[in-house]
Amino acid sequence: MIDMKFIRENAELIRKNLQDRGNKLNLDELLGMDEERRKLIKKAEELKFKRNVDSEKIAQLKKEKKDADALIKEMKEIGDEIKKLDGELGVYEKKVNDMLLLIPNIPDPSVPVSTDPKDNREVRTWGKKPEFDFQPRPHWDIGEALGILDLGRASKITGAHFAIYKGLGAKLERALINFMLDLHIDKHGYKEIWPPILVNRGCITGTGQLPKYEEDMYRCDLDDIFPIPTAEVPLTGFHKDEVLEEKDLPVYYTAYTPCFRREAGSYGKDTRGLLRVHQFDKVEMVKLTKPEDSDAEHEKMVQNAEEVIQLLKLPYRVILLCTVEIGFSARKCYDLEIWAPAQNRWLESSSCSNCGDFQARRLNIRYRKKDGKTELVHTLNGSGIALARTFAAILENYQQKDGSVIVPDVLKPYMGGVDVIK
Repeated sequence: MIDMKFIRENAELIRKNLQDRGNKLNLDELLGMDEERRKLIKKAEELKFKRNVDSEKIAQLKKEKKDADALIKEMKEIGDEIKKLDGELGVYEKKVNDMLLLIPNIPDPSVPVSTDPKDNREVRTWGKKPEFDFQPRPHWDIGEALGILDLGRASKITGAHFAIYKGLGAKLERALINFMLDLHIDKHGYKEIWPPILVNRGCITGTGQLPKYEEDMYRCDLDDIFPIPTAEVPLTGFHKDEVLEEKDLPVYYTAYTPCFRREAGSYGKDTRGLLRVHQFDKVEMVKLTKPEDSDAEHEKMVQNAEEVIQLLKLPYRVILLCTVEIGFSARKCYDLEIWAPAQNRWLESSSCSNCGDFQARRLNIRYRKKDGKTELVHTLNGSGIALARTFAAILENYQQKDGSVIVPDVLKPYMGGVDVIK
């Protein structure tokens, strides 16, 4: 969330931010409501001051045994007016807050300004795309033929865009999870968390998924709780309404969770295989840092995600997203995309975002500086990495002419000695 005072004093900057992001929110409406809210606050404060003065006068009159009835009547009328103003103020406070929740974060100056996703900037590539002496097959064909992936029965059990991993497919999925967690914990210094996968509305609003993305969420209506779209939500919300000590920053957390997304606005896109499933596994990274450290910590987080893909020996590229593409809460975001040879395309497998103090303001997460003053932390999150498309990329990049799939070297210790899936 952006501070209302900042918006008021930097209205043109906010207008440009909304325009660059393709957001049609009416800023004038917000500023108008904020002005009315401030007028009501001023009027209520003046009346409360007068009520306090009259209260002292009444006490003095009674002490002097003088008639105070007129003043008492006036004070009652003032009290009624204050009550009315407080009710109106509550309405305006809610309207202003509801609109503030719809204003996206302000992009970092290094982010390309564009409303066209084609203007995302390729930062670097890594690895060599594989060459085959046969026609490579897509992962859905490979997985079904090997008996490690079952999309048909998943559809029968639940519906379209779900997957079942079987036998060595399930083992490969589990190997990927354990490999990623071990790497982030043992080498990169993250603390493992095993969070709930159901979160309340306050937590998921705090990280910025609500209200903007509510149609993409699954929801348990009876309790108004949500299966998480990403472990970013419980990991970032872990310190909601807390004050951390400066000496304890930065904080690094990692977690494996299943993730759930309705993808309500994506029907008809990427319908084959594992490209856009509603339930998928992901290892997430979250950092809480001091403001002056967040940019450097963001770059380190991207490198942490890259190392996962490098150790899997999969070709990938790093993309700096333009203003229309970065997430609602992010001020800067890199996507990591792995090459899928059978589809001749890049598959997004990680997004690493620096959210500045945007989420911290919504969640009220601060740290106490050495001088005793408190300041909002900066929050960062990144996929470390998402498994569905990574699983797909392994099948496509490591496939052999006979239909088998070689297990990446780094996963072999987790596969119980299995070198080839056949």
